[in-house]
Amino acid sequence: MSLFKKVADFASSQQGRKVIDQAKKYASDPKNKEKIDQVKNKFFGKDGKSH
Repeated sequence: MSLFKKVADFASSQQGRKVIDQAKKYASDPKNKEKIDQVKNKFFGKDGKSH
């Protein structure tokens, strides 16, 4: 089974939907959004493009 299929199966499960909802709530908090942006910028740079 491919990794993508495993991820898709998990995302469509009840547990997966719960985790996705929790992640959305976490990401919508302004303090957490700033943390996410810092990590994203560290990996991809300020312009959002991969190195």
